[in-house]
Amino acid sequence: MAAKRSFVGIDVGTTGVKALALTPSGEVLGRAEEEYGLSAPQPGWSEQDPEDWWRAAERALARLGRQEQQLGLGLSGQMHGLVLLDERLRVLRPAILWNDQRTAVECAEIEARLGLDRLIALTGNRALTGFTAPKLLWVRRHEPDVYARIRHVLLPKDYVRLRLTGELATDVGDASGTLLFDVSRRRWSDGVLDALELPRAWFPDALESPEVSGRTAAGVAVAAGGGDQQAAALGVGIVGPGPLSVVLGTSGVVFAALPGYAADPRARVHVFCHAVPGTWEAMGVMLSAAGSLRWLRDVVSPGAPYGELTAAAETVPAGAGGVVFLPYLSGERTPHADPDARAMFEGLSLGHGRGELVRAVLEGVAYGLRDSLDLLRALGVRADSGRASGGGARSRLWLSIVASVLGLPLEVTAAGEEGSAFGAALLGGVAGGVFADAGEAVAACVRVSERVEPEPAWVDVYAAGHERYRALYPALRSAGGGSPAATMGCSGVVSPEGDT
Repeated sequence: MAAKRSFVGIDVGTTGVKALALTPSGEVLGRAEEEYGLSAPQPGWSEQDPEDWWRAAERALARLGRQEQQLGLGLSGQMHGLVLLDERLRVLRPAILWNDQRTAVECAEIEARLGLDRLIALTGNRALTGFTAPKLLWVRRHEPDVYARIRHVLLPKDYVRLRLTGELATDVGDASGTLLFDVSRRRWSDGVLDALELPRAWFPDALESPEVSGRTAAGVAVAAGGGDQQAAALGVGIVGPGPLSVVLGTSGVVFAALPGYAADPRARVHVFCHAVPGTWEAMGVMLSAAGSLRWLRDVVSPGAPYGELTAAAETVPAGAGGVVFLPYLSGERTPHADPDARAMFEGLSLGHGRGELVRAVLEGVAYGLRDSLDLLRALGVRADSGRASGGGARSRLWLSIVASVLGLPLEVTAAGEEGSAFGAALLGGVAGGVFADAGEAVAACVRVSERVEPEPAWVDVYAAGHERYRALYPALRSAGGGSPAATMGCSGVVSPEGDT
């Protein structure tokens, strides 16, 4: 319970809401989490009831208590989800989430209508099934009765804002992930909206992340907030060029703040507005990072503690005995925007055991993160260190592997495991007047607790391993005429389903 004056962050995640109360020095006074379910009406679909988010947020805030003591509140949440409201602000259908895969046809339609080069020029990104715009086109094609009643389009955290404050608003960072936003100009893109025949009036004002977007019934100022990765990066201290955010969560992220707008010509990394006004961010995303280790545990050692797995990997030298893991268990985003890409182990022999498999997974994820870093460097990013967060950052071995593959020291912050809610709280502190800006909030609240340097003896091993890793995906596509799944009969290859 928050007994002192505090500011609060709320993160509307895929599996639940997390709320966090902080003091002006960054001390965590209270935390609360409330879970909810996920619906999959058909294979590849992913939906939630927006009211579940609101009910969970209400419960979490009630558990923190003493709203009259709150100085400000910030919001973050899962990006790209589609929330549709009618003229009376009633939800029209379940929200379609970021991990929903039903919109391949609509993605092709968007790129055909605008042309890929123009789409990237206008939005900084290409059409991916996770983004919001193709979901809207899907509703138009498949649910015309629902489409005809749309009057407002929101993102997940913005529905919680509406219920908290009565205000319709979003922020420039979260809006960047809709594929309907002019990221370079930090405003909705008339060019994209016109090409897709979508009314501008449906979309709320897009504010800078620390701006006040409304007030709760108790008078607490609510910051515009940010998408989950933007808030998470702010929460580990990424306010400008310098350190990277390296996330070892279910998915893996390498995130860099940019001094100015710059987009990859092939849109292999996402370019969005950052939560710090006047800055942008570039972000490489791999879909199965710590999720790969969880898959291996469930297949090879169900129920085993992760520490037991990493202890087995520690007995294996760098290079995993010649085994390389391609971590495309759920397809991939960066550097291959390929939902049909598949995972594999290459180089297996009878002499390999659990330790080699685990080490290969840890190294394969690190190689995937290196792919993202290389693309960020091509945009002019000059990183001097990384700030690690996510569940995988609890493993000192994995941090050492990632640091050695990236060629950068990794730092762990004292509140890194608090995730996006911590960054959202910092934005709430700015909105509530506790801090003048995001930089001051970070300086007061973010502290490095550990630094992990690259292992000199591993650097050359991993440089060679990364080159071998990079050759696998194109070789398999060439050999199989499609994704790596087409070549799963090759010797030494194991599919995610365990077939050999």
